[in-house]
Amino acid sequence: MTIAQGQEPDADRGGMGGGLVPGLFPAPESMRPTLMGDRWAVVGGHPLVSQVAAEVLAAGGNAVDAGVAAGLASNVVQVDMASFGGIAPILVRSARDGRVHSVAGVGRWGASATLEAVRDRYGDSLPLGGAPCIVPGAPAAWIAALRNFGTWSFADAAAPAIELAESGFPLDHRTADNLRVMGAGFSQWASSRSVYWPQGRPPLPGERLRQPDLAALLRLLGDAESAAAGGRDAGLAAAYEAFYRGPVAERIASFVTEHGGFLDAQDLARYQAEVAPAPSVRFAGWDVAVTSGWSQGTVVAQALAILDGADLARDGYGSFAHLHPLVEALKLAFSDRELYLGDPDAGGASFDWLTGAERIEQLRALLGDSALPYAPSAGLAGPRLGSTTAVVVADADGNLFSTSPSDTLDGGPIIDGLGILCSPRGVQSRLVAGHPNVVAPGKRPCVTPAAVIAERGGPDGSNGSDGELLALACPGGDVIVQALAQVFVNLEVFGMRPQEAVEAARFAAFNFPSGFHPHPSAEGLLLVEDRIDASVRSALAAAGHEVQVWPGFEFDAGSVQVVRSEPAPDGTGRVLTAGADPRRSAYAITR
Repeated sequence: MTIAQGQEPDADRGGMGGGLVPGLFPAPESMRPTLMGDRWAVVGGHPLVSQVAAEVLAAGGNAVDAGVAAGLASNVVQVDMASFGGIAPILVRSARDGRVHSVAGVGRWGASATLEAVRDRYGDSLPLGGAPCIVPGAPAAWIAALRNFGTWSFADAAAPAIELAESGFPLDHRTADNLRVMGAGFSQWASSRSVYWPQGRPPLPGERLRQPDLAALLRLLGDAESAAAGGRDAGLAAAYEAFYRGPVAERIASFVTEHGGFLDAQDLARYQAEVAPAPSVRFAGWDVAVTSGWSQGTVVAQALAILDGADLARDGYGSFAHLHPLVEALKLAFSDRELYLGDPDAGGASFDWLTGAERIEQLRALLGDSALPYAPSAGLAGPRLGSTTAVVVADADGNLFSTSPSDTLDGGPIIDGLGILCSPRGVQSRLVAGHPNVVAPGKRPCVTPAAVIAERGGPDGSNGSDGELLALACPGGDVIVQALAQVFVNLEVFGMRPQEAVEAARFAAFNFPSGFHPHPSAEGLLLVEDRIDASVRSALAAAGHEVQVWPGFEFDAGSVQVVRSEPAPDGTGRVLTAGADPRRSAYAITR
């Protein structure tokens, strides 16, 4: 028996399996379901991180409280991917004012780090250890996010992380394997080896990883907060000072100096994580806000702006008409990154110029049916003048939180007594005079981690909690912004649900220097997962792309995490959905 489209099954055949017809119920659109709730949604880069966020939300915290607690937990559970002494670029959409704000959790070079000083000491190299160390940005960013947009104390937000660091947690297979691979450098770094290879060998899955020094450092900040008089803000300021001024800062500075770096205690004392309105572009009716200037979020924004109005869906998902323009837009945006992107406080081109109508039209005019050459935007007029993890959270009040904390365990030695490394993110600066991302005193490197929060207005056309909201984040070096752009297109051009959108086949284009020292270049390389149809791969190759095939669900294709908030169908409350990329260990929870 067959049933025509739209025809009801024969009621006489009965239920409970008695009348099932092949094809009556559609096949799943994704391996995991898109989770749905009406109170909150969270996706963390590890199941334990997601559980921490869920516990905070269940206890009455808002999305920012949960995001910070999850970020701190990731500094423990995913210490292989993101250190508390590293970076934490953050976006927050505040229900209080309906606006998206950035928290620049990226540190600055020390005052002694002139290009001449770095080159005199190291020439064209920038060896790991102390040389590329900048001021740790993550602690200030977590505290600034709580102070400006959260409701919890640092001590309460850090409590789950302290417990995980002190009591330990059983290593999953992937983290154990990461510690094995990253441990290749531990022979030079005894302090790291003693913590992460305590038996003198790579840890096994199921063995507990304990980090007592890290637990003590987090508790020190919480105790300073609790001892402060003057209310919540004074307490958070005390937590900040416990890290950036006094014995902790002096220990970090002396360690970096001993290892050949360019930091002193005053560099830490003057550091603050800047909180500012997040810049945005329009795409498909959405206002897409990004971390900018000091991160590659501008690349996402510029690529989407170039594609706004393009008919990517003309021949369907995964077609040449979908993939080729997206590849080319990203190549153009990366070309401009190389030419113009740098710390906006130190001469980098402005976001408004890079995404303004004139520049976007110039770039859009370069799109065609053939692959663009290397550095395709180099002939245009200029302006007038690795791995990581991620957390995204939404609550029913309209707060959203997105972050991509980073600085991996193989980036430098653990500082004895503190349990953290000092951010080696200086590896993303350049040693070339005149480059917009050149190393300079007090300057932030333009880092690969980025975050996205987008909103589309309600019935009156204005943005606000009555409209649709999205938060996305992703690890993956130079692939981060490429994966974010692809998933956003999946969601909004092809109408995919969050889980389907993050599971969909992915590519990565390389037609530019790497974001990491020594910045090797690739020309025309296009890596595509094998789930992209062979005929489309052939068409891309015929257009001039150097196509190489990745296996399906490639680790290096990034791990995009998405939460979405939209009005409930009956007009009462909101529906929150979440998607967790299976390429790594991301996990979604909703309620």
